[in-house]
Amino acid sequence: MANDKFETTYFDPKEVRRQTSQRPRKKRRKNAGLRVAIYLVSVLLVSTLLAGFGWMLANDLCAFNKPYKEATIVVTQDDSVSDVAKKLKKEGLINYKGFFKFVGKFMHASSKIDPGEYVLNTDMDYRSLIANMHDYEEDRREAEGLVRITIPEGLTVRQIIDLLAENGVATVEELEDACANYEFKDYDFLREDMLGQINRMEGFLFPDTYDFNPNKSAVYAIDTLLTGFVTKIDAEIANAIANSGYDLRQIITMASIIEKEGIGDVEERKNIASVLYNRMSTKDRETYGYLQLDTTVYYALSLEGKDKTAFSTELDSPYNTYLHQGLPIGPICNPGMSSIAAAIYPNHTDYFYFAAGKDGVNHFFTNYNDHINFVNSDMYQPD
Repeated sequence: MANDKFETTYFDPKEVRRQTSQRPRKKRRKNAGLRVAIYLVSVLLVSTLLAGFGWMLANDLCAFNKPYKEATIVVTQDDSVSDVAKKLKKEGLINYKGFFKFVGKFMHASSKIDPGEYVLNTDMDYRSLIANMHDYEEDRREAEGLVRITIPEGLTVRQIIDLLAENGVATVEELEDACANYEFKDYDFLREDMLGQINRMEGFLFPDTYDFNPNKSAVYAIDTLLTGFVTKIDAEIANAIANSGYDLRQIITMASIIEKEGIGDVEERKNIASVLYNRMSTKDRETYGYLQLDTTVYYALSLEGKDKTAFSTELDSPYNTYLHQGLPIGPICNPGMSSIAAAIYPNHTDYFYFAAGKDGVNHFFTNYNDHINFVNSDMYQPD
């Protein structure tokens, strides 16, 4: 018994292994299983989200299950693919502008989308949207060597000649010769006594968009514009002119004045027309017969190669409506349809005067005092 304190404790290896491995190993297995479960759930969740997002992108890409909607998209010369995507998104034609831009790189959208106005809809997938924003007519014109030119309303013959020459349709000299000297016998509204002057065409080169072939003659180009005029003066308009008490040339002359004087909407143009008619028909007014229009004097000056600084109400010209009663001898520009319609269908008013205001519209008056008070006010907008 004396040696009990030196007695060695009995060591059982099996018991030690059992005690050390039992609980800790069980905990690790449980933690590992939990981690695996979390991982699998995470993978499944991410896969579901990706699949769902991928489906949404695919749905947008392929235009699946979209409510039908139609919209007009205007693409300008400065628009990038990103700008186009914003417009498509704003109109509800696509849902993901960034994805459209990304896919557009592979579809070469930057080289296929052309400036223009396009009617698109939600039945169109990305490829179709891009394809429908391409000007195939421009491809055709380019292949055929045609030049598309828009003639703005209100240009004079001189300005139209310069515009056509600048775009390579023909030279200035060729166009001048065609306007002045070619007879154009099919158009009886052209005055024979003005043969030799380019302004015999004034009023009858209809402002519109045309395709010109530079390989054809200047005569062909001018004939294209004259044909445009004849096409617009259809049977209904011709009949209205016949019943107006004025001939075609007089109506176009009035329309050209309205075109130059008008700065507002159609109603304003009709009011200007009423002033012209009132002055020409009301005999008991001091204005009887005299239109007194600066624009007609300006045109007369342009024929002499002078600018507005040479303005004079005493200018010796048949276009001077301060000196001569009634309409000038011919149109002073090439008017559009809204001005022609105003000349045919004027408003019925008591107006005898009008003047431009700084508010961007013409103001109309029945008497001279009201008119001159306006002209002397700070509301008046001089030419």
